Amino acid sequence: MTASPLASLSSRYGERYRWLLLLSVMVGTMASIMSSTIVNVAIPGMSHHFSLGQERAQWVSSGFMVAMTVSMLTTPWLLGRYGYRRTYVGTMTLLLAGGVAGGLADNFSLVLAARVAEGLAAGVVQPIPAIIILRAFEPHEQGRASGIFGMGVVLAPAIGPSVGGVLVDLFGWRSIFFMVVPFCLASIWLAYKFVPTTAPGGVAAARAGGLDWRGLLIGTVGTLCLLNGLVELRGDAPLQATALLAGASASLVLFIWWQKRIVVGGGAPLMNMALFGYRQFAMGNVVAFIYGAALFGSTYLLPVYMQVALHLSASHVGTIMLPAGIVLAITIAGVGRLADRQPTWLLVSIGLALLAVSFALMLVLGLGTSLWLLVAFATIGRIGLGFILPSLNLGSMRPLAKPLIPQGASAISFLRMLGGAAGVSLCAIALEWRLAAHGDSLTQAATSPARLTAFNEVFLMLAALCALAICAAWQLRTNPAPAAPHKES
Repeated sequence: MTASPLASLSSRYGERYRWLLLLSVMVGTMASIMSSTIVNVAIPGMSHHFSLGQERAQWVSSGFMVAMTVSMLTTPWLLGRYGYRRTYVGTMTLLLAGGVAGGLADNFSLVLAARVAEGLAAGVVQPIPAIIILRAFEPHEQGRASGIFGMGVVLAPAIGPSVGGVLVDLFGWRSIFFMVVPFCLASIWLAYKFVPTTAPGGVAAARAGGLDWRGLLIGTVGTLCLLNGLVELRGDAPLQATALLAGASASLVLFIWWQKRIVVGGGAPLMNMALFGYRQFAMGNVVAFIYGAALFGSTYLLPVYMQVALHLSASHVGTIMLPAGIVLAITIAGVGRLADRQPTWLLVSIGLALLAVSFALMLVLGLGTSLWLLVAFATIGRIGLGFILPSLNLGSMRPLAKPLIPQGASAISFLRMLGGAAGVSLCAIALEWRLAAHGDSLTQAATSPARLTAFNEVFLMLAALCALAICAAWQLRTNPAPAAPHKES
């Protein structure tokens, strides 16, 4: 077996082939990101339909995040065993099935199962573009490729909530599940046309070698313990919360030990600990975790805030977020070019500062505030995201040896989404806690000053998280090599 599939495609399409390949995986990533964010505008309607409390309703988002986070660890193994095309088409088929099943489900358990299926697919596909950018493009093109890719990807969550909000108002919450269907179908067609059958680097996909199921199980148990422990921190079960969080800590220690043991034994771990011998990569992962918590926590919180605190309709929520999403797409394209010339740590720090400012500014909003002010604050935050998205992966993974790039893309995506999963739960629990502390509840129809205060306190928490991430971003300035060479896994 040779690398002929990749060479044949490159020969057929010439210099533009790498851009066609990037476009192909961009469509699938757009579908996966849309599935992760669009459901938020339908949570209030879904909660009412199934008579769900705040705690159970947030599992529609966090259940997706758990599945997506854990499945990211399997991406390098799947690519190595089955190649790009089979892995990509398989994930798009699963995402398509999850969207259809969720839209047709008649009870909440089926909806949750469909979301988990979508999360599994989204987790596998999301590290793939970073691998392609760092392997198929020259260093002076990587920032531009990241910017163009990011511009296309962010249009999905920018346009999605707007269209989804209108669909929810017109046809109900079920309609948002079907929005991924055309993207999935298009991505499958593009995959058979442009995505090679080979593994990363153009080598033939290998059939030998098994998945590290024990490591995957440990990671899954640890993630579930972390999220459930955060849920139990509401205060009614402190002992159970402590036990679950202790279980999460023990799982982390066990996971690291097991990954190192597999390497010593000559096996292939889910996450190669050699990656963290690169200081810039290690610091980038700290930023990615905190940034993920703030980003996905706010993605869950903002639609809820607009609908239950400001009493805006679902379609209004999507319309408000649309201009900010368009500005994000423009920003990310420009910053992608800057990432080829400017220090990535500076771009990431600027983005985190703008994101923190946007959260802090939410405190000035009230029921009588003009909607344009809300649009302006959301836009500031999206400009911040535009600085972070194309810069963080490049700044973290450029120092890596090429054989470690698939593992690096998987690891940084895993930690970002682990932070995101924790952030969704943390925002939901913090909101419930602060509402109770102020004597309010989301079950009450009218908005009170206490409710706005509770939301403001959660926004301040997100601003503080972003400020904390800036401290880690400054550490991206240094880039010493690892102490010793490491074996590729």
